[in-house]
Amino acid sequence: MKMFSWVTKDTNIDFLKYRKPGYIFSVLLCVLSILSISLKGFNYGIDFSGGILLEIKSQETINIDNIRKQLNGVVDDLNLQAIGDNGDEMMIRAQAKTLDEKAQMAAVNQIKEILGNGYEYRKVELVGPQVGDELKKAGILASLIAIVAISLYIWFRFEWQFAIGAMVGLTHDILVTVGLLSLFGFDISLTTVAAILTLAGYSINDTVVNYDRIRENLRKFKRMPQYDLLNKSTNDIFSRTILTGITTLLAALALFAFGGDTLRSFSFTILWGVIIGTYSSIYISTTLMNLFDLRASQNQEKNINPFGNVE
Repeated sequence: MKMFSWVTKDTNIDFLKYRKPGYIFSVLLCVLSILSISLKGFNYGIDFSGGILLEIKSQETINIDNIRKQLNGVVDDLNLQAIGDNGDEMMIRAQAKTLDEKAQMAAVNQIKEILGNGYEYRKVELVGPQVGDELKKAGILASLIAIVAISLYIWFRFEWQFAIGAMVGLTHDILVTVGLLSLFGFDISLTTVAAILTLAGYSINDTVVNYDRIRENLRKFKRMPQYDLLNKSTNDIFSRTILTGITTLLAALALFAFGGDTLRSFSFTILWGVIIGTYSSIYISTTLMNLFDLRASQNQEKNINPFGNVE
């Protein structure tokens, strides 16, 4: 398509020129995310909060108001939500934190008895409060381990400056993403944690590709100023970054549009992750490298003559 033809051509964009506005924008996003998390908190799903979840389908259009009146008093914190486009599917969710597994099962049987036989029960989930807390801790721990493990790998694969840039970019991406999930009230569940870890993998993939090109150009252009070298390295892989982002974005858009309500949080996280991961790989992880003297560190470790001939 002609509108994307410029992406496949060699670019000469001064990315580092806009690094300070990029830093300000990123700091604002992080501050807003922290405020949303602190003031609004998260809308934890059944996985983390404990409770019951039923997805039902009827042969007729479901009247949610009538069902809400019928189920009033069965469990606390009852939430009914229509799913699908035909009005014949519904999700019943109750944050039954005070009920143990036996009491939750009794509540599910009572709901089925009240609704009668005119419904197909497509999904029934029961999660006790203790299990929910354990899953919540496991999800947080998994995210932290991912950040640390990826940073250690970058340190081992490149140098400590690159590890710092990767860790800052990765922390930024995850913080802003969970901040948006909090702001828009998306469910936080195990599938959301899986999406966040997928986002971390996507983000660091772009960063590693750019870091590899920076290291290659450090060896190749030994007299080129570091500012120009970072810009050149980013331009060298810019078409690859954008084309990869666009194709992944299209798949994520399809998932968000047609994946249904049960995958809404997962698909939003992936969709936003593609955008913020592409942005941070350039305007955080890469631009931060300009704060360090990469050649001095490289020469110390590899005894490279900084005044060698340009290849």
